[in-house]
Amino acid sequence: MSHYFETPAARSQRHRVQASIWGRELEFVSAPGVFSAARLDPGTRVLLRSAPPPPAASRRLLDLGCGFGPIAIALALACPRARVDAIDVNDLALQLTRDNAELHQVADRVRTARPDELSPDDGYDEIWSNPPIRIGKAALHELLLTWLPRLRPGGTGWLVVGKNLGADSLQRWLTQQGWAVDRVASSKGFRVFRVQRNPTPSRVGTTDLPPA
Repeated sequence: MSHYFETPAARSQRHRVQASIWGRELEFVSAPGVFSAARLDPGTRVLLRSAPPPPAASRRLLDLGCGFGPIAIALALACPRARVDAIDVNDLALQLTRDNAELHQVADRVRTARPDELSPDDGYDEIWSNPPIRIGKAALHELLLTWLPRLRPGGTGWLVVGKNLGADSLQRWLTQQGWAVDRVASSKGFRVFRVQRNPTPSRVGTTDLPPA
């Protein structure tokens, strides 16, 4: 497994990360020992620039591999009626996400957990992820086959994957598993995929984004 999937042995020194997400200027607490601790990573930036926020009426959302929590917090702010599950195997990442939920006053709607702490009966309107490609193909496939089936009928998954890390082959594999997969954006070496359990009308068209 990659280093950011390990639980840090000690609490690390905190610092602040700035990010513009869906029209909001947000600040997050981060620390060494989590994925892309110093900034909002390029893949996540492409994902959040490419995909629209969920409908405001959404009730259940999942951030799969939350890191210090930028996606989870942005989802909670965009959808004031939704509960957001933020999962990770890194305990520091979960603590930082809780701290950032408190910072942005959405702690009552953001639940952090390790993957095995959530019920397999939980269903989601949308699942968002910058998945951990470097854990290996077999582990990644197992991860996606565990969580994507938890989309509710008509639900949508949003994934960002580096082109040089096998994005196109992953798209083919997902299609072979029976999912409807659309490449909705390509920018800075990343692909953004919309994955649907049951196809629904498009909310975003295919886009080749300009440089940030």
